[in-house]
Amino acid sequence: MARLKDREKALELRKKEMSYSQIKKIIRVSKSTLSLWLRDYPLSKERIRELRDCNERRIERFRETMRRKKEDRLNKTYNKQRLEILPLNKKELFVAGLTLYWGEGTKSNMNSLGISNSDPAVIKFFIYWLTKILSVPPKKIRILLQLYNDMNVDKEIKYWVNTIKVPKRQFSKPYIKKTSSKRINHKGSFGHGTCQARIGNTFLSEKVMMSIKAVSDYYN
Repeated sequence: MARLKDREKALELRKKEMSYSQIKKIIRVSKSTLSLWLRDYPLSKERIRELRDCNERRIERFRETMRRKKEDRLNKTYNKQRLEILPLNKKELFVAGLTLYWGEGTKSNMNSLGISNSDPAVIKFFIYWLTKILSVPPKKIRILLQLYNDMNVDKEIKYWVNTIKVPKRQFSKPYIKKTSSKRINHKGSFGHGTCQARIGNTFLSEKVMMSIKAVSDYYN
């Protein structure tokens, strides 16, 4: 008798254009049972569309909630780490620059130091490291951009001048690749080409490379 009452209740709810999920919350039966009971009572196309749109909105709200939670979590972690590790002293900054150079720096020429990257933050830190830790005069730094043939060259030069705070007179003529920037942008690049900051200084190059070797030897 209870089963019959559940079926009658399911039919009543279905006639009100409720979905399986909505009915399940009320009478607590399996989806397979509802499918059997209600197979002759399909929802209208309009109602299906309405439920689908509602579901999409619910999914979007869920995504937004999760995005905010992640953002809050990252902000808390950022603030905690900022308090724990900053500010760095001069020795720590020197080592930080060594590890950056170890991973990203030009190592084929012992007469100069240079780093190429599409991330302006990397270039800005390298310039800071050169000028504040290695005491390189800012006017000695040279910049070379690698751009793509569908880019506005003048606009990109202006972007890098304003971002890394190096005068335009210290920029070399950009190297233009004969490919489209779209090939890299869809991978999440920064979309302004690649910037190389470099200085010609044999003494500093040898100091940096031998410092990296010393660290490598010590921990190997």
